[in-house]
This record gives sequence, structure tokens and C-alpha cells, in this order.
Amino acid sequence: MRLNDLLKLGTQELKNNSIENSSLDAELILSNTLKYKREKLLCNLNWKANKLQIRKFITDIKKRKNKIPVAYILGKKNFWKTSFLVNRNVLIPRPETELIVEYLLKISKFNSKNNILDIGTGSGCILISLLLERKNWRGTALDISKDAINVAKSNAKMQHVLNRITFVNSDIDNFSGYKYDLIVSNPPYINSSSIKNLSEDIKFNEPILALDGGYNGYSEIEKVIKKSAKLLKLKGKLILEIDHNQVLMTRKFLKKDNFYINSVLKDLRGLNRCIISTKF
Repeated sequence: MRLNDLLKLGTQELKNNSIENSSLDAELILSNTLKYKREKLLCNLNWKANKLQIRKFITDIKKRKNKIPVAYILGKKNFWKTSFLVNRNVLIPRPETELIVEYLLKISKFNSKNNILDIGTGSGCILISLLLERKNWRGTALDISKDAINVAKSNAKMQHVLNRITFVNSDIDNFSGYKYDLIVSNPPYINSSSIKNLSEDIKFNEPILALDGGYNGYSEIEKVIKKSAKLLKLKGKLILEIDHNQVLMTRKFLKKDNFYINSVLKDLRGLNRCIISTKF
């Protein structure tokens, strides 16, 4: 079967099951099946797939029909300037989280030295992306999930920064470490009652532990802020990713623990997404 026909078949199957971006998803799945870059696939649609390739493609299309996210089917997701291994033990890295990386690189010099703590590291995408750009930085990757820590370790090894990261499998409440120059965190911030309203892709596949922020959505945010007040050096920075409607309350928590709010970063949709603060 020609690649073009196979692609049409996959796209239609996804459309019939109300999958958004059905064409793009089919292209990504077929590219992964063939081990080609998407650009190469689209330039060679008259090529023919063999039986094994056809079988794998159809199997993966069925997974997508069942609302398994493309990133989990492929086992990887692009973030910042590289690709990260992902599975159902970690959240899928999202473009809005790149705001944290972009901001910290913007305010730091290339040859600077910083010790950074990543609370709830997941795949390790934030910390690893920063260490790839700043060769003199070191970091600690903290996560309550041992499985998530294992994914982050695999990514650190793949990106050759394993020797610059200390991995800690612990809840933030039980963690005690050095005084850090920077702390970053994308904590669970969805209130428990809203989990059921998330898309099937998310609520049935991504780890609830990394999504559920308690009955009001602030339990983990508040814990991170309180602990960061003890772990940060004076004038050290805390960068939090939050929901767009959580800025006011998060500001109150930060001020209560002697943080100065520097700015609030907006995502590509123009929504408040990251809050930058300094410890005083």
C-alpha cells in the first residue's frame, strides 16, 4: 500500500472517531512507524509500506482512536530544543511550560553558575533543557513518583547531563536540601472536582498525581511556596506554572512567605501562565 493511501486511511479512521488534528496525528504516527522524519514522509507519499509497517500503523491508529495521546504512542515529545522520552508515568510536556525555560535563559548569563531545584520534575524536561543551555549549572530533580524519576533519569542520560543532576524520590514536605539559587515547579493545580471535566486524552492517560491540586487547586502550590521560602537563597527566584485564574491567590501566598512578585508571564493564548517571584 502506498504511503499516501495509508495516510488517508489513518486520517479518516481518526476523523470518524472525533479525534482533533486527525491529519497531523496520522502523519506523526506513520512517520514514527517508518522511522522517517515527517518532512521525508510528506515528500515521498508514493513510496510503499511493507506488511509489518502497515500492521504497526493500524495498531497505533487504533490506540489513538481509543484516546491514547500521540506522545505516549510515540514514546516521546518535543520540548524546547530537543525530544524527551515520555510514558504514562509523566505529564506530556506542553509548549506553555517552555515559558519557564525561556525566562530563565533570558535573565541569566551563558557562563553563570546556578544551583536549581525542579519540584515535580516529571520527565525532567524543564531542568534538562536549562542544563543543556547553561553548562555551569547543576540541579536537583525532585518527584514523589519513583516511576517519574526513572523517566527523568533516562532523559538526563540520553542528553548527557546525568552527572549534573541529583535525583530525589520524595514529597516536597519531606525534602531538605541546599540553599538554591533558583526553584522551578509545575505543580498539580487542577482542583479535584474538575478532573472529570478534562479531555479523555488527559484524564484517562496522564498521571492524576501530577494533575490533582486538591479540593481548591492550591494545596500543592501553597506547599511549594512555603518550602521554597526555606530552600531558596536570599534574592533567589521561584518560578511557578499555574492556571490562568490562580494568579490573585498565588500572589497572596507568595507575599505571606516574603516573596516579591516580579512579573506574570502569558502563554501563546494571552493567558496568565507563570508567576516569577524573588525571596526577600
